[in-house]
Amino acid sequence: MTTYFNYPPKEIQEELARIAKQIVAPGKGILAADESTATCGKRFADIGVENNEDNRRQYRQLLFTADQRLQEHISGVILFHETLYQKGDDGTPLAKLLASKGILAGIKVDKGVVDLMGSEGECTTQGLDDLAARCAQYKKDGCDFAKWRCVLKIGKNTPSYQSILENANVLARYASICQSQRIVPIVEPEILPDGDHDLERCQKVTETVLAAVYKALNDHHVYLEGTLLKPNMVTAGQSCAKKPTAQEIALATVTALRRTVPAAVPGVTFLSGGQSEEEASVNLSAINQVPLLRPWALTFSYGRALQASVLRAWGGKKENVKAAQEELIKRAKANGLAAQAKYVPGSIPSYAANASLFVKSHAY
Repeated sequence: MTTYFNYPPKEIQEELARIAKQIVAPGKGILAADESTATCGKRFADIGVENNEDNRRQYRQLLFTADQRLQEHISGVILFHETLYQKGDDGTPLAKLLASKGILAGIKVDKGVVDLMGSEGECTTQGLDDLAARCAQYKKDGCDFAKWRCVLKIGKNTPSYQSILENANVLARYASICQSQRIVPIVEPEILPDGDHDLERCQKVTETVLAAVYKALNDHHVYLEGTLLKPNMVTAGQSCAKKPTAQEIALATVTALRRTVPAAVPGVTFLSGGQSEEEASVNLSAINQVPLLRPWALTFSYGRALQASVLRAWGGKKENVKAAQEELIKRAKANGLAAQAKYVPGSIPSYAANASLFVKSHAY
C-alpha cells in the first residue's frame, strides 16, 4: 500500500486554517440556522406560524439583523440553501447582512439520511455525487465553511461496525471535497441521545466513533488544521433512570475527546442534541472547566438551544421582532460565556430556557 499523497497547497492550507480559527475565536461559536423546509414547518407549527417561504425569510432576517451584540458571541451561521439566496426587506442578500457584521456564512451540504441496508434501522448520509460543483458555487456565493451530518444510534447491537465505518468514510470524503474548494468542513458524527444507555456506554461509543472518523480523515489526507468537529456531548440516554451531573457529563466528554481527537484540530463546536437552552449552556461551561489539558477550543454550534426562546417570543408577529432578537442575544451571550468557562447557571434567564428540546430520532 503506497503512502504517497499531497496535502492541499500552502495557500489553501493557510486560508482553511484562518477560517477555522476565526470560527472558534475565544467566546464565540456558531448559530445553526440550517433547518430544512420540513423542520422549519415543525418549529413554526409549535408557534402557529404558516410554513411558507416568506415566513422563513422573515424569521432568518430576524436572526441576522439582531444588533451588534450578536457578533460578540456568534462567529458563523450555518445556512440552508434557500436562505443563502434570499434577501432582506431592503433587498440586501441575507448572507451580506452577516458579512457586514463580520460573521462568516456556512452552508449545510448533505442531502439527508438514507437507510443502511442490512442494519438495525441505521443510516448513512447522501449528497456526495455533485458536492464538488456545489461547493465551488457556494464558495463563489460567499460561504467559507460547510456542515455535513451523519447519524449514529446507540442500542443493544448498535452502532454496528458497518454503520461506524460507512459514516466515517462518508464524512472523510465530504471533508476532502470541501477542502478542495477552499471550504472548511465541519465534521458532524452525531450519536443520538435516544435510548436508556448510561453515561459510560455513550462515552465508549463516542470514543469508538471518533477514532474511526479520524482514521478515515487521515486515510483521505484531510488537512486537520482546516477542519472543525461537531460532536455530541457525552450524556446518558434520554430514558436512562440515572441522570448524570453537568460535571460528570463534562469529564466524560473531555476524556472521550482527549482519547480520539488530534491536537491539530483547532476547535470542537458541540451540537446541543435536544438539551434545553439552559442545559446546553451549563454543560458547555462545565466542559471548559474540566482540569485536564484541552488543546482545542471547545465551543458551540447550536440550533434549537439558541432559537427555542426566539421562536416563542416572535410568534410570527412583526411587533415581536425586537423581543425575539433580545432572546437570541441572551442565549448567544450565555453560550459565549460558557465557551470561556464563565457561565453561572441561571444567570441569564430566557423565554424558554428550561423547556425540553428533545426530539426522538431527530432529523433535519
